[in-house]
Amino acid sequence: MRIVVKVGTSTLAYPTGCLDIRHVEILVKTLSDLKNAGNEIILVSSGAIGMGTGRLSLKERPADMPTKQAAASVGQCELMYTYDKLFGEYNHIVGQILLTGEDFTHADRKRNFENTILRLLALGVIPVVNENDTIATDEISVGENDTLAAMVACSVDADLLVLLSDIDGLYTKDPHKCEDAMLIPLVEQITPELMESADGKGSSLGTGGMVTKLHAAEIVMEHGTDMVIANGARPRKLYNIVEGESVGTRFLGKKETL
Repeated sequence: MRIVVKVGTSTLAYPTGCLDIRHVEILVKTLSDLKNAGNEIILVSSGAIGMGTGRLSLKERPADMPTKQAAASVGQCELMYTYDKLFGEYNHIVGQILLTGEDFTHADRKRNFENTILRLLALGVIPVVNENDTIATDEISVGENDTLAAMVACSVDADLLVLLSDIDGLYTKDPHKCEDAMLIPLVEQITPELMESADGKGSSLGTGGMVTKLHAAEIVMEHGTDMVIANGARPRKLYNIVEGESVGTRFLGKKETL
């Protein structure tokens, strides 16, 4: 299988912005093992600005663009150093790809990106993809990495997209506010009612929320790719997800009928 796994800032870092070493080590070990089993792995990793915020000892995620870009520059170095070191312990090579919205809307740039990532996979490399926050502005940004992961998954015809977040999946109501909220294990169609139930932002260090995840689901489902939302606090659940077991919320891609 060709699998795109997106990890959010909440999975990679503590609220302080400092690296959550335990979670990242388990994540890398699990992804390495899935690759050893013959799967192709693409990692879409948030966390550059969040980790840069911690590295620079800033009290909160910066609001102005220059400081965001500075934090991303520092944090991206720490992210790639960490991935290179940890994946290297399992004899896997990583390659960095930084993208902006223009890399998907400009035909030549999109083709160059696709050629690069497919060649990396052919060479046995694990591509690590992030938005190029050091240069992206509102005009050229993808916006958040849920959408970026969906666009990457479609570009490489992935079999599965997994969004690891700070929540178990899609619920009927906000589980942080409503005790009677129920997990929705399977979604075959994104309805207006689902979108209405998905308001709210993600963690203080990140930019995503459930709305962005549903938009990502719409993109990949239309392409024919399945997507799963699962809790990043339990990276080993990736084994169960890849085996088709019910974990979190699975969104079924539209399959062509003859």
